[in-house]
Amino acid sequence: MTNQLHIISFNVPYPPDYGGVIDVYYKIKALKEAGIKIHLHCYEYGREPAEQLNLLCESVNYYHREHSFRDFSSFKPYIVKTRRAKSLLKNLEELDAPILFEGLHTCYHLDAPTLEKRNKLVRMHNVEADYYRGLGQSEQNMLRRFYFYTESVKLKFYEKILKKATHILPISSIDFKTLSAKYNQVTYLPAFHPNEICISKVGRGDFILYHGNLSVSENIQAVAWLVGKVFSKINYPCIIAGANPSPTIKKLIAPYPHIQLVENPAEAKLNELLANAQLNVLPTFQQTGTKLKLLNALFRGRYVLVNKAMVEESGLEGLCIVKEKSEEMVDTIHQLMENDFTQEEAERRINILEENFSNRNNALKLIQLLDSPAP
Repeated sequence: MTNQLHIISFNVPYPPDYGGVIDVYYKIKALKEAGIKIHLHCYEYGREPAEQLNLLCESVNYYHREHSFRDFSSFKPYIVKTRRAKSLLKNLEELDAPILFEGLHTCYHLDAPTLEKRNKLVRMHNVEADYYRGLGQSEQNMLRRFYFYTESVKLKFYEKILKKATHILPISSIDFKTLSAKYNQVTYLPAFHPNEICISKVGRGDFILYHGNLSVSENIQAVAWLVGKVFSKINYPCIIAGANPSPTIKKLIAPYPHIQLVENPAEAKLNELLANAQLNVLPTFQQTGTKLKLLNALFRGRYVLVNKAMVEESGLEGLCIVKEKSEEMVDTIHQLMENDFTQEEAERRINILEENFSNRNNALKLIQLLDSPAP
């Protein structure tokens, strides 16, 4: 059995404090616990080298993204072209082991002739062309919108490089359906996350929580909708928590004294909010990937209220209350704020989450693929 693995990460995966790096970090942790020796390759993108990674990996190498204005006019997507370090290819060549490319971002060397005989696995955090098109639709700045749309077109054409992969590993069942319609070597591998066991508290909380990265357009759009159409229509205490809130979010919240902003909460503080809230409200307007904040809310929180786009075909539909219209969400909030979260509901959640979203089980599934040829 192969016990060594190269992992190429699009960013430094520590601290694990936002979407994709959460999946990368807890995947590394689960693989380490299963006996895999990991050789990690990280592109630096606004984050510092992390000593914690040395405790989990046999080796850690860092690479700078190579930016230039010419990269914007390249036929290759900008997110790929700027992750083209020659020293990475040299390091991959020196140790003959399978390679896990984290996202289409890191696939610049996927078709390198010197790696042709390797087992090459590509983790798909999203169908990136769809994801970037969605970012463009929710972006207000015209220059950024133009970038997202052009990047989406480039990613759609570049995605064909996945034919060079031995295995493609989408993070959601929706992405699995999309990718398996185009490629043969697709295996659904659910998200890795911080939770070992479900610890949802029985009883009742007295506030409502939304959490997420508050600097990205997708979440800004969700918060704007929540504040304008849901939170402003109720009198219960509401908390919006997350990293780097944009000025837009601060302006939206300011007129409402019952809505509190918690900026850049530490992990312990966010976990406390998740555990003590009566209700996590998590709408999204971009149906891509698996929302790791949804898993966190289910593993740690009480009731979870979502719209269809957040939960459709995730395997988590039965654990959430799904409402589309803002008026329906307001009515549901009034009902749930008067209910206790029961032991029966907690046990049902435990059974589903720990069977289908276990880091240990999914690490073993990935390890089997390291020795498996393409179908």
